[in-house]
Amino acid sequence: MAALADVWRGVVGTRQMAVSKEFDHALMREVLRSELVRIKALIATTVILGIIVGAAYVVEPEAVNQLWQGRLRLSYLYGILLPFILFELWVHSVISRYLKLDRDVPVYRRYLGALIETSMPTIALALHMDNMGTIKALGFVGPIAYFIFIILSTLRLDFWLSTFTGLVASAELLCMALFYHPAILPDPEPDIYYHAARSVFVLICGVLAGAVGVQLRRGFAASIVAATARDRVTNLFGQHVSPQVVERLMAERSDARSDIRQVAVMFVDFRGFTAAARLRSPQQVVDRLDGAFAVLVEILDRHGGIVNKFLGDGFLALFGAPLETPDAARQAVAAARDMLHAMAQINAASSWRLRIGIGIHFGEVVAGSIGSPRRKEYTVIGDTVNFAARLEALNKEFGSQLLISTAVRDALGQDCGEAVSLGEVPIRGYERPMAVWQLG
Repeated sequence: MAALADVWRGVVGTRQMAVSKEFDHALMREVLRSELVRIKALIATTVILGIIVGAAYVVEPEAVNQLWQGRLRLSYLYGILLPFILFELWVHSVISRYLKLDRDVPVYRRYLGALIETSMPTIALALHMDNMGTIKALGFVGPIAYFIFIILSTLRLDFWLSTFTGLVASAELLCMALFYHPAILPDPEPDIYYHAARSVFVLICGVLAGAVGVQLRRGFAASIVAATARDRVTNLFGQHVSPQVVERLMAERSDARSDIRQVAVMFVDFRGFTAAARLRSPQQVVDRLDGAFAVLVEILDRHGGIVNKFLGDGFLALFGAPLETPDAARQAVAAARDMLHAMAQINAASSWRLRIGIGIHFGEVVAGSIGSPRRKEYTVIGDTVNFAARLEALNKEFGSQLLISTAVRDALGQDCGEAVSLGEVPIRGYERPMAVWQLG
């Protein structure tokens, strides 16, 4: 349990260090992109509103004159909408520039922009009051326009910025209701409680919009953390790690720190591939090799192994690392047998017959993330790896396809009854001969 706790603390510390910078940077860019969407929505809404009002003024001038008491001038309307659109286009260009520079927009600019934007409905409301009167204007669409800005403020993904938008909207609406021509007849004195209640409701909507923005931000954060963790696993273990293995690594919070493990190491090599490749085009070579690798790697995935690295026309596979695997040796042998069977089926349907050699050894290895600070990969080191490579190379000498060590044979127990002893065989790099076994 202590070792597991150490691993967990290591994982948490590593993730916090990796995620803190990557997360802040990725989230900053996501917020800026979301801000661009919000600005486009505001511009589109403003343009549509201008078109609708302009069309109503042309199609139903009498109704518009009755509503506005004959005081509506399109120049007044577009005198508000056009500067607002130009302002939003300028803000869009500024944010786009910061996004290209990979920098965040200063906080004061965000609040200043929110203040200017939210004040636009106030100007429109003042125009309404001039032309309709205070009571009609407050009951018309002017106050509702604040909600457009409050709703779209959720795309800022900032609770306080949305709350600030609601605060500005509620304060300006209350001020307009209480102090804008309060004594002009026929409007009566404003009811402070009536207008205050409505302004409080607007403020509450701003707070709720901020809460929604926070939830969206948390969703983005969770996605970024998951993507960062997934990328970290992929970078350490290679892109050839199956999605199932990635999910298990993330679910079990497996660490990449170096440790000693009992691992079944498998080397696979295509015999005579280089000579045969000389007679074919490069594309034919790549297609043939990719097709064979696809089948063999799928078999490894099915038996709980992973490809640690590809070695030209072969690869190194692991069982028991980075994920602990029960009966690693047994699963490795089962995978090897399936590979031989699969290659026999592939060769039966192809004019280019491929013969593979497999060597499997079981024992202790040092497993972990090794490399430079800029580039690391998960790998295994130790005599177990070296001996497995020597076993695979012996296939050429014995004309065999699957050789295992005594450690693997002992791990298989009675299931290894058909193993054929090749005796004590001299192994390059070893002082004394080592027992080698052949499986059919």
